[in-house]
Amino acid sequence: MSHTRLDQLSDGIFAIVMTVLVFEIKVPSIWGPVDNMTLWLEIKALLPLFLSYVLSFALLFTYWRAHHFFISIYAKNVDSKLTNINALFFMLVSLVPFSSSFLGEFSGNEISVIVFGIHIILIGMTLFWMRSYVLYSEHIKNPEISHREITGSTVRTLAPVVFALIAMPLAFFSIKLSLGLFTLAVLFNLSPSSTRLFEKIFLK
Repeated sequence: MSHTRLDQLSDGIFAIVMTVLVFEIKVPSIWGPVDNMTLWLEIKALLPLFLSYVLSFALLFTYWRAHHFFISIYAKNVDSKLTNINALFFMLVSLVPFSSSFLGEFSGNEISVIVFGIHIILIGMTLFWMRSYVLYSEHIKNPEISHREITGSTVRTLAPVVFALIAMPLAFFSIKLSLGLFTLAVLFNLSPSSTRLFEKIFLK
């Protein structure tokens, strides 16, 4: 398989999944006359779904960007094992609308946080497997990559996994803090200076 076909499949899957996310947010059905207070309460009830949508969309964007770097920039060729890892990655990514909707619908329940967290861990570990295979397999050619760049990609790939591992047991004490950790993981990966900050703190 060529890079082009794998890139096209990746872009198509991510585009579909990121679009499907919003389908779970439906306009409220209200019977009879509607006043402002009733409408406001209906919108307020949708807030958890909106927040889970924003969180999941941002996570998917970081996964898409990481996949682009690992497959389109780091890997100079593609073999059957790499395509199989990609298939598993795409399968897990396609389930994001379910875990996102589950989290939004049952945001006050610890189980929804655990389901979402396990899903994030599975995607993150599959992405890390993909990255490791691209960088260290004898069958995949890649350009000269500095140690600092490898460290940065490791940190960014595993950050959501680490945050999810902390967030899941924390949910039994505070669900809001757990959701805050998921959000922090996204912000960490979106910030261009986060890796440099990590290096200053932990790799002196």
